[in-house]
Amino acid sequence: MATSKSRPSAATRRRVERTAGDLGAAAVQQMESDHEWYRNLPAEERSWVGLVAQAGIKSFIEWFSGSHDRAHVTADVFGTAPRELTRSISLGQTLDLMRTVVDVVERESIGLAGRGEETKVREAVLRYSREIAFSVAEVYAHAAEARGAWDARLEALVVDAVIRGEADDSMQSRASALGWGTTTDVSVIVGSTPNTGTSQVVDLLHRGAKRLGVDVLVAIHGRRIVCIVGRVTDALETASTLGELFGDGPIVVGPVVPHLYAAGRSARAALSGHSAAPAWPAAPRPVASEDLLAERALLGDLPARASLVSRVYAPLSESGGGNLLETAAAYLDGGLGLEGTARALFVHTNTVRYRLGRIADTIGYDLTDPHDAQTVRLALAYGRVAPEPTPRTPLAPRRNPAQL
Repeated sequence: MATSKSRPSAATRRRVERTAGDLGAAAVQQMESDHEWYRNLPAEERSWVGLVAQAGIKSFIEWFSGSHDRAHVTADVFGTAPRELTRSISLGQTLDLMRTVVDVVERESIGLAGRGEETKVREAVLRYSREIAFSVAEVYAHAAEARGAWDARLEALVVDAVIRGEADDSMQSRASALGWGTTTDVSVIVGSTPNTGTSQVVDLLHRGAKRLGVDVLVAIHGRRIVCIVGRVTDALETASTLGELFGDGPIVVGPVVPHLYAAGRSARAALSGHSAAPAWPAAPRPVASEDLLAERALLGDLPARASLVSRVYAPLSESGGGNLLETAAAYLDGGLGLEGTARALFVHTNTVRYRLGRIADTIGYDLTDPHDAQTVRLALAYGRVAPEPTPRTPLAPRRNPAQL
């Protein structure tokens, strides 16, 4: 607040007070002339901006008279405008608005100053402009903080709904509010939270996703991080790039689905895979949930068990008149190798070698790979005890773990 020595005389202050209405009109006219963004605003929002300008001038005059201190500046100027105004005009535009108001006030007020008081008036305007600049920053900081907290709440609710498989109207409206209404090519990534804590990991994942050009929704579930990633071209590659932000342990990637409202399937597969991954200590990081079908089935994941039967047992039993199923069983259950399997089946060794190649082409699993062999062995066991034939599902492309 200005001291009595630095404050203009009472006569000057009265002359400035009497021109409050003219100053407001001049400020609005100046904004109309100088700022295209203001001219393009809807009528209602233009009226709110005009009220802010009028409130700024009124607050200056009261401050100029010494009846208000800095703490009241924010409430005086922005209290009349709705919070939604911070979404309509940016921080830079608001600063333009305040700069225009201050310029008009300075130009007109100096002309009203008493003899020798021009410098005092100019200094008063400059001090007020500093206070109003801090007030603008404070308003937008509070708005950003409130908006960020609300968006984080929406984000957590959407992720929870996806995990529960609740793709209802409320989830869709929340997703749309977050910009996910039309996002396609969605996958769910599950990993462990870092030992350093979770306070920053959500922000870091958002920044990392932005650098990759993908969308992401993140939620912390106990010791797990659940990421829903949209617009992915290669989910495993995306998970590999973001993997450094996760804690130690497996990172499991669910299958890519068309859109967010089908992401429950990807989330269930990724969460199940994350629980089952310790059963495969040599699993790559990240690993696709489809490569953990055997481990997931061991934990009682019924969809994984059904997938094993439909993807492995059914196609083997249907191909080659059953020869492929017979060869796989003899090779795996007997542990006899190529020659022992050939003797058990009364065929040539090359025939066994040929059938193993056919098996790999048919089901995408190489029986000479230890993990693939264990997966197929479990699939055969589940197929033998299956109560009824399981419809065959299309094979998804698999990656060789050695290539990851």
